[in-house]
Amino acid sequence: MKKLYLVIGALVIFLAIGQYVIAASTGTVTTTVTVQNIQLTVADGAVAYGTLAVNTSTSTYAIPDHQTVTNTGNVAEDFNIQGANATGSTSWTLAAAAGADQYSHRYCTSTCQTAGSYTALTTSYSTLATNIAALGTQIFDLSIYTPTSTADFTAHTANVVVQATAH
Repeated sequence: MKKLYLVIGALVIFLAIGQYVIAASTGTVTTTVTVQNIQLTVADGAVAYGTLAVNTSTSTYAIPDHQTVTNTGNVAEDFNIQGANATGSTSWTLAAAAGADQYSHRYCTSTCQTAGSYTALTTSYSTLATNIAALGTQIFDLSIYTPTSTADFTAHTANVVVQATAH
C-alpha cells in the first residue's frame, strides 16, 4: 500500500508542475505559390522603311507595318520603349529632331495617322503602355526622320527595344 501511495504522490507532483501531455492533434495547411513571369513578344518585330531621301520621314502607319507587343507573362505588365543610335558605315545619333548625321525616331500608340501624335524616342526607357494584363496587347507605330545631311548613304540599323516590367 505504501508503494501505491508513493506512485500516486509522484503522479500528483508530476501533474502539478505541468510536464505532461494528455493528447495531440494536428492539422495541415496546404500552400501554393506561382513564380512571377515577366515576358513579352513583339510581332512582327521588324520594320523595313526602305530608301528615303535626306531630311524626309515615313512611318509604320503609312507603310503599314504596325507592331504588336503581347504580354506573354503571367502578371500585369508595364511596357517601356527606347531607341538607339543608328549603325551603318558611320553612326547616326538619335536626337529629338533630325540634324547633320542625326536622325529622329518616334513612337505612337493612338491616332498615329497624325504626325504630332508621335513621341520622340531616346536612349533611355520611356513608357509605352501600363497595366497590360497577361495575354493583353499594345499596338504601336514608329516614325523615322532621316538626317538633314550625311556623307553615309549605306543602310543603317536603328534598333528599338521594348521592355516589360511588373505593373
